[in-house]
Amino acid sequence: MEERLDLPQGTLDLLILKALALGSMHGWAISERLQQISHEALQVQQGSLYPALHRLERRGWIGAKWAASENNRRAKYYKLTPRGQKQLEAEITAWRKLAAAVGLVLDMTAGESNAY
Repeated sequence: MEERLDLPQGTLDLLILKALALGSMHGWAISERLQQISHEALQVQQGSLYPALHRLERRGWIGAKWAASENNRRAKYYKLTPRGQKQLEAEITAWRKLAAAVGLVLDMTAGESNAY
């Protein structure tokens, strides 16, 4: 089994938005989907997930409604809003720029670091 990773601050919101871009889900299913897609490397605890969901809902990036789950229990289903879709696109762009910049620094050779 792969080692589990700690998420950098702010990353959970991006991951939740991306998961919901795939379709409406209840909280537990979001956590399971992230764990599954990451090959078990990401395990989102309820203590982090639900405050993040409430924060995203307050910002208008996701909407929620109560419905019956697969096992016929009452669950709150979350869905990406149009504002959330725009935010997701902005966050993906920012994340990719950051990852590329960090990659440049990590790939720097010893000769480049002694340039002056």
